[in-house]
Amino acid sequence: MKSRPIISTIFNGANGSTTVTTSANARLQYQREDGAFAIMLAPLLIVIVAACGLALNAGALYNRKVELSGMAKAVALAAAQELNGTTDGIAAAKTKARETAQGYIYNHGISITWQEAALTFSTGPARSGDWRSSVSADDAGRYYFAKVDTSALDVQIRSVSLVFPSLSSGTSPSPYINDIAVAGRSAINVLPIAICAMSEDATTPRTNTGMPDTELVEYGFRRGVSYDLMRLNPKATTPARFLVDAASAPGMSGSSFDVQVAGPFVCTGSMWMPGLKGGAIHVSSLSSTSPLESLHIQLNSRFDDYTGDRCSVNSAPPDSNVMAYQYDKSGGAPWMVPSTGSRAAMSTTERNKLETVADIPPPGSTATGVTAGSYGPLWAYTKAAKYAASEPSSGYATFSSSDWAKLYASGLSATGSYQSGGVSPYNPIGVTNPATILSPALARKDFITSQRRVLNVPLLSCTTVPSGSNVPATVKGIGKFFMTVPATKDALIAEFAGTIPDRLLTGPVELYP
Repeated sequence: MKSRPIISTIFNGANGSTTVTTSANARLQYQREDGAFAIMLAPLLIVIVAACGLALNAGALYNRKVELSGMAKAVALAAAQELNGTTDGIAAAKTKARETAQGYIYNHGISITWQEAALTFSTGPARSGDWRSSVSADDAGRYYFAKVDTSALDVQIRSVSLVFPSLSSGTSPSPYINDIAVAGRSAINVLPIAICAMSEDATTPRTNTGMPDTELVEYGFRRGVSYDLMRLNPKATTPARFLVDAASAPGMSGSSFDVQVAGPFVCTGSMWMPGLKGGAIHVSSLSSTSPLESLHIQLNSRFDDYTGDRCSVNSAPPDSNVMAYQYDKSGGAPWMVPSTGSRAAMSTTERNKLETVADIPPPGSTATGVTAGSYGPLWAYTKAAKYAASEPSSGYATFSSSDWAKLYASGLSATGSYQSGGVSPYNPIGVTNPATILSPALARKDFITSQRRVLNVPLLSCTTVPSGSNVPATVKGIGKFFMTVPATKDALIAEFAGTIPDRLLTGPVELYP
């Protein structure tokens, strides 16, 4: 084969001429360099293959890390949602963890058996804290955090089959990937204003004259009756009301907490703690002053009142129905007769404690001036319930409005329109009644939230009424109270709607680092 000549071009700068020549030496030099590329290609290929292998291995490790991390977070969140301060909540968390893990893993094409050792519980979110796989009934009230550690799972989900095992950094061809996720409740939907439980008993039966069924009384409160929460005390004739330290969980030492700090918590109706069981909370007794001096403004955001911009509509939206039932004005309770009287059940001290005339057992109150109108608006939100030793799965049976005269006082009755279609004046689904329904301003229509007027209020054990600032108190239960009218500086009037179990108080559950 004839070799090509190598052509050299020489430029003569002196006269501007160009000479083109063919050089035999240049041709020989080209032929010698021709093999250098073959020599360089071999090590270059090794580097390329190694880089590809490392990339594939890194991808496999990363993908498994993402899978395990996603599963751990999903399981931790699902388990933490079930924690309610009871052993039943612990058991439910374990069941939910198993179901979530198996469902998540199945969807990702990996079939394994969930190991209960991967789930533990603690009183706080610190990963180095005291984490337990089982919790006693006495301790369950403090355990609201769940941790998932995938190192307790089968090796098949934690091991990664590398594309190039010899290129791995360790001696094992199948390295293990682990991940940890911690989740827990960051807040509860409970108002940081507390009152005394009017009785230490969770439920008691009340016998009403002429009624074959006894009535359910919960911690001394009757469902369907309106109370001024700022004028109650089971042990004295002066009001007992408390401001709760909303940022100190039960069993912790209290912090400096005042009315101004409480404002945002009252707006949202929540507190920065996972639950109210497992120890004493901290309260400040406000028997001589009212906690509503400034906080009534925050409470009234539920009635679409944002005076002074104390609350943000984003975190404290108005209720879907902002009608105030002004029973002290003509026609204020149009669903009942009489429709005018006291805004709440009238206060009395005839039994040497501050209560209402509705709480006096039959034959009724002997206080001066008690009339049918002294019982305030009835059943604006809920009906009186019939007593049962334990709550049926379908809920407590209720009385009829035709029983009002026997439940409360003669002369009390409901109009024909009450409970039409089985709904209350507050929530007449599918019914338009301008006498009991009022929508918030159009500007806030996208924020309205049903049931915002329902307050979850701590009921304290007041066997010994605590006094002073930052004193410990025990929560007996949580009462549901429906605000019938906006609060004032010294009055918070709300209808008792029963108690609410801890499992329904769950606020946001979050992941922790």
